Formats: sequence, structure tokens, C-alpha cells
Amino acid sequence: MEWQGWFTLVLTLSVLVILATTRIGSHLVLMAALTILSVIGILTPKEALLGFANEGLITVAAMFVVAAGIHASGGIELLVNHVLGHPKTTRKAQARIILPVVSLSGFINNTPLVATLIPAINTLAKKIDISPSKLMIPLSYAAILGGTITLIGTSTNLVVNGQYQSLTGNPSFSLFSITPIALPVAIIGVVFMLWWFPRALPNYRNEPLAEKMREFTLEIAVAINGPLVGKTIQQAGLRNLKRVYLVEIERNNHVITAVTPDEILQGGDRLVFAGDTQAISDLLRINGLVPSTHEGEPRLSGHESERRLVEAVVSPHCECLGETIRDSKFRSRYGAVVLAVARNGERVTGNLGRIQLQAGDTLLLEARPAFISRQRYNKDFLLINDLDSEPPRHQRAHLAWGIMAAIIVLAGFEITSMFNAALLGAAAMILTGCCSASQGQKSLDLSVLLTIAASFALGTALTKTGVTNVIANNVINLSGGEALLILILTYITISILTEIISNNAAAILMLPIVLDMTDKMNLNQEPFVFAIMMAASASFATPIGYQTNLMVQGPGHYRFSDFLRVGIPMNIVIGITSILAIYLLYPLNNI
Repeated sequence: MEWQGWFTLVLTLSVLVILATTRIGSHLVLMAALTILSVIGILTPKEALLGFANEGLITVAAMFVVAAGIHASGGIELLVNHVLGHPKTTRKAQARIILPVVSLSGFINNTPLVATLIPAINTLAKKIDISPSKLMIPLSYAAILGGTITLIGTSTNLVVNGQYQSLTGNPSFSLFSITPIALPVAIIGVVFMLWWFPRALPNYRNEPLAEKMREFTLEIAVAINGPLVGKTIQQAGLRNLKRVYLVEIERNNHVITAVTPDEILQGGDRLVFAGDTQAISDLLRINGLVPSTHEGEPRLSGHESERRLVEAVVSPHCECLGETIRDSKFRSRYGAVVLAVARNGERVTGNLGRIQLQAGDTLLLEARPAFISRQRYNKDFLLINDLDSEPPRHQRAHLAWGIMAAIIVLAGFEITSMFNAALLGAAAMILTGCCSASQGQKSLDLSVLLTIAASFALGTALTKTGVTNVIANNVINLSGGEALLILILTYITISILTEIISNNAAAILMLPIVLDMTDKMNLNQEPFVFAIMMAASASFATPIGYQTNLMVQGPGHYRFSDFLRVGIPMNIVIGITSILAIYLLYPLNNI
């Protein structure tokens, strides 16, 4: 190799060391590497930026928007309400989570899916009186397993597919190309989890101090002719809620206290809850609950999707001090609805409309975005905090799932490419109102997209400078030319890399090397590409190996060692099953 090759090799090793030993974001490290390669001339600007125009990257971005549409329309809650139920044992609870999540994550991006389900899993854990630590890792692992089943299930599959097209000129894999391998792997993984996890997962019962948050009094109403009318409190899912509880019901000027689970809801009932901010935000996502409007109060103008949840602290100079919320005509005066009140960190008893406002009261409001900028210039409120939460568009939940189904049909039957199907789906989600343009924009995870795009530059440099050729020759010599041994070495190498750096970066860095090896030995490339997809996605042993593992670490109160205890056996089981499935289903040598 010439100096460019040695420089690229040292730079690549440095990137791996930095990613493995520091907390610096992978997107920052890889963008720095891209900059260095371009500045010193190893890559031309066009070569350095090839990743940003890659079909796989844009497909990943489009699928983020599709997932945002399903989340914003309440599509996940639609399924959760019919699936989780009331299991009697830990194993049954894990099965209720694992089986639907594996199915869903084959078609929905894992990150929003897990983010949406975490509050539901917390509620389930409290309802059946088991620790969330028994359920959170199964949630993450099920999403990882399911993501391998189709080409769109995880960004890794899409990115590897895009780079494979770019490097070889071969056509794209189909939506279900990897399914014959990943489906039996997922089945074995599910069986292993249900057998091992009930015993192996920790049982952490203590809530962290951070969860002892201030308590609000919240008043909302049952929508007239809504889906909750005629249901009991239990059937409506309003009993044993996590971190929020039903205090009383106001009906026809009568107050019902000590509400029983069998109490039947009527349209217009005002429900008084107590709970913290996050619990209230989750409660407002339930279809059939609306902000309470008192007699004589105008409704908040503007489309429902334009409203936000906002926290505001009442100033000593507020014009409403000493007045009740109803008498102050708060809604008319400020263009915002008071949903909840907290005072000195505790809930305020009594009917929400009759609470007299005091300086220092924290109000949870539903308001349009303009409220925040408008109130920053008056003295009525000391603090404005946008909770960045919009009410779900429940009436579009079925439409969002219909759009998802259309994407699957278009790509699965190869009516159009996965790229075009994803773009059409993203556009449909926004145009039909399943999510707003703002929600679609916010769904784009910039750090993930930058990591993917910058990884392409490093992979291109390794190929251009001949590093991949040298590594390929050494691996071939080490394996003695045995195709099966090369397959095993490929899987193990990527499996280790993906536990210490991002799964996308590990896959992109290894693909050029693997393609070089298969070319030199005249091997069938497809099974080796599928091995890269499986190994890069199947990251279970550490919380840093996959984003969903990090997401459940806090809610499950896990230690690093908890992931090692269940994740290493999981990696071994999935690795052996994946290699065996590839070996049995695909010829490794070209015929």
C-alpha cells in the first residue's frame, strides 16, 4: 500500500478506538474523518459526499417520516389497547410484548416504536404488579429481532442494500429478500427469550428519586358520542394508570368520589385526575378524552393538531391572581386551556374551574405555538416551557396503517422500488394529515443520518486506497480459503464491532472488505451481505450497541451488567442460528 492506504487504515482504527472509548457522538467522529479525507485529497469532494446521495440513506429518512405518521395518528395505541391485555405471569406478559413487537418492527422503524411503547409497558407493569425491569429489555430485543425480518425493518438493512448497489451495480434486494433467513432466526430468538428471560432478568422494584415529580390536578372530559361512552372505568383503561390516578367524576353538577372500576362513563363527564407532567401527557393521548370546557367558556380556536402542551408558572404580577380559573376567563384572555394545576409540588384539591390562582402555581396548558412567543413579552407568567407534545390524530390511525400497508404491497410485489415506495409513503403521511410537516421534520434523526452518510466516505476511502484488498487477502489466508470459515469470521467481526460502535457504521465499513473477499474467491455475494445485515442488527450485549437498548436502560433501571447477562447468550444463540440458516439456504460458492 502507498501512504494514502496506511493513512486511511490508521484513520479508520482511530475512529474505532474513539467510538469505543469515548462518549463523542458517532456522527461527529465520522464527519471529522470525512473532512480529513477530503482536505488531504484522498477523496475528491464528490467521493466524500457520495453517502449523502445514497438511495439507502434517503429511504431511511423517508421511513422515519412514515413511522412519525403512525405515531402521531395514535396508530401504536390502537394496537396496544387490543394486545397487551392483563397477563397473569411474567412469561405471559413478556409474550404479550415480544410477539406483536417482533411483527410490527419488521415494518416500522424501531426507535419511535419503542419510544411509544415504553409508557404502555410501564402501565402494564404496574397493573400486573411486576417490575418494569422484567419487560423493558424484552421490548428492545423484540424490536431488534423484528427489524431484521424485512429490508425496511431497520436502517442497517436499507443502508447495506444501498451501498451494495453502489459498489457492485447490482439491483436492489427485494423487501423480503432477507426474510427466509431472519424469520427462523426471530422465531428461535423469541423462544429463547421466553424460556430464559423470566429467570435471568433482574427484579428492580425501587423507583428512582427522579420519578418523584410534582403532582398536578388535571380535569378532562369524556367526548360526547366518543368511543369511551358506555364503557366502564376499567374497560376504558383509566384504572391503575402509571403515575396518574382518577380522583373523582363530575356529572350533571354532582361529584362522584371513590370511583369504582365498574362506574360507566357518560358523554360530557368531567374526570379529575392527579399525576405528573409525563403521565398527563400520556393520558391525553387516549382516544375519547378531550379538554374540559366549562359552561360559558369559548372553545379554543384553531385546528387540534396546531395545539401544544405548555407549562407556565403564574407570576406575582398576573392579572388573574385570586380569581378562579373559570371567573378569570383564562381561555378568552390568553388563548389557552388550563388542563392541570400544581402548587408547591402537590396537587390542588377540588374542581379545576373553581381553583383560585396563586403566584407560583404551575399550570399545564393546551395552547397554540404562538402562545409561547406572545407570553414571553408580558409579566403574567415567569416561565414558559413547551413540552413539544401534540395531541394524536386518532381519526387518522386506520389511514396511517393503510399507508403502511400500501408501502409493503408496492415494495413487496416489486411494483416500484423500496426507495420510491418509502418516498410515496412519507408524502402520503403528511398530505393526509396523519402527521404534520413539523412532526415529519422532527422525526428525522440527524445524528443517525449523518453517521450513515459519513460512514460511506470512510468505506470509499478504504476501497480506493487498496486497504480492503490487503485485509481481504489476509482473511483469505487465515481461513485457508474455506467459504464457511470466512462467513463465520465475517459474522463474528461485525458482531463485535456493532457492540462498540454504531451498527450502521460497522456494516458500512465491513461491506467493501467482504465484497473484495468474495470477488477474489469467486463466492456468492448474497449470503455474505445478509450475514452483514444480521450481525450488524443483532446487537444485544451492551446498551450502547443499539439505540433501543439505550432507550430502555433508564425506564428498566438496568445496570450495564444486566445487558451482558442476557445479551451475550442472546448474541450467541442468534449468531449460531443466523450462520446455520445462511449456510443451509444459500450456496456459498458460485455455481
